[in-house]
Amino acid sequence: MSAPRQLSLNAFIYPSGHHEAAWRHPDSRPDRIYDVSYYQEIGRTAEAAKLDAVFFADGPALRTDVRHNAAPGLEPITLLTAIAAATTHLGLIATASTTYYEPYNLARLFSSLDHISGGRAGWNIVTTGTDLAAANFGLERHPDHAERYARAREFVDAVVGLWDSWEDDAIVLDRAAGVYADPDKIHPIDFVGEHLSVRGPFNSARTPQGRPVLVQAGASNEGRAFAGKYAEAIFTAHQRLSDAQSFYADIKSKAAEFGRTADEVKILPGISPFIADTEAAALRLEREFNELTVPEYGLKQLESITGTSLRGLALDEPVPVEVFAGAGDVTDNARSRLQVVAGIVERERPTLRGLLHRLAGARGHRVFAGTPEQVADTIEEWFTQGAADGFNVMPPYYPGGLEVFAETVVPILQERGLFRTEYTGTTLRDHFGLARPESQFTRNAALAG
Repeated sequence: MSAPRQLSLNAFIYPSGHHEAAWRHPDSRPDRIYDVSYYQEIGRTAEAAKLDAVFFADGPALRTDVRHNAAPGLEPITLLTAIAAATTHLGLIATASTTYYEPYNLARLFSSLDHISGGRAGWNIVTTGTDLAAANFGLERHPDHAERYARAREFVDAVVGLWDSWEDDAIVLDRAAGVYADPDKIHPIDFVGEHLSVRGPFNSARTPQGRPVLVQAGASNEGRAFAGKYAEAIFTAHQRLSDAQSFYADIKSKAAEFGRTADEVKILPGISPFIADTEAAALRLEREFNELTVPEYGLKQLESITGTSLRGLALDEPVPVEVFAGAGDVTDNARSRLQVVAGIVERERPTLRGLLHRLAGARGHRVFAGTPEQVADTIEEWFTQGAADGFNVMPPYYPGGLEVFAETVVPILQERGLFRTEYTGTTLRDHFGLARPESQFTRNAALAG
């Protein structure tokens, strides 16, 4: 009999916490967000709880209103090498842009992280959504959505080709004969596309995982098609079980169109839990954070997420439903996060202040306030009802929000048989239940033979 299906759980690290006012709360540590030992401590907390990985978002521009919030500033791939040194099993996922890197350089960064960590690296593939980045790279404009995804497809093909260009047995290490490697098993990739060309071969051997895990977070139509072909794990945002189920079914279907099985792609929605001994206490904790928000910051965030300004409304006026008309739905949506916000407005009819509070917790990801049992219940429901393969856990505040999740929710999930009590492998692929891929050049040689 096959082993029972297990949850995947990642800790999404956002320096002070995912609530926009976390840095103002006494339980957060904004004074330590440039201190590497702070992140190493968070990594050790995640590993002690047997979580699959830690994950860092990133972008090549200053998007945060630093007047009202702490700016996450450390480059994540570099930072993850420090966390790798402080842990032994924990997966290490970093965001990097296909628009503002070049394939060879990015391939080297993640290959090095995978070697340094013993096979724990993952690349969160993004195309970068902000036009603020273009000027930082001497460009006159930010490429449009379709152009970015066209480049991204070529970019990933080139990077994977570079990672595969050394076959697994290319290193001979024959001291007596003076042969270190077999050049016939090291291949140029000769990649030529409309946007990119990369000759290769790579200047480093295959990594312990074969290649780092490919992660993706786009939920637009182009993003879903891209995920169906390439992604091995997908981070997504949903407020309702039914929307998450529709997205889950759509992605699994798209993967099948590319000849992949459902198990080859893990879907991991975000959840930001306020946890306390009673539901009432958890709700009070959430209100405590919301009362620390600065409306001006929330309005800027809303404009960033949706492209829509509500500055003409008083804070206690209802948000007109028609403001978000035409946002699309979960099955046909070119503006994924806008659709999440539109759904909140349509279902809940909040005031502007209420909407800003709803989004303050995790930028459109699901915020849940309850007891450890209630948090475990909602995780189990989504996991068992075809909505998720696991979750990207987004603590409202760090480090305590992760600590309370690890100490109270994880043991419940373990007792229910839904989550590991010990690591059964050493690589991120092991944790996610993903096979180690064969080099395409080895495969091609076998087919030709």
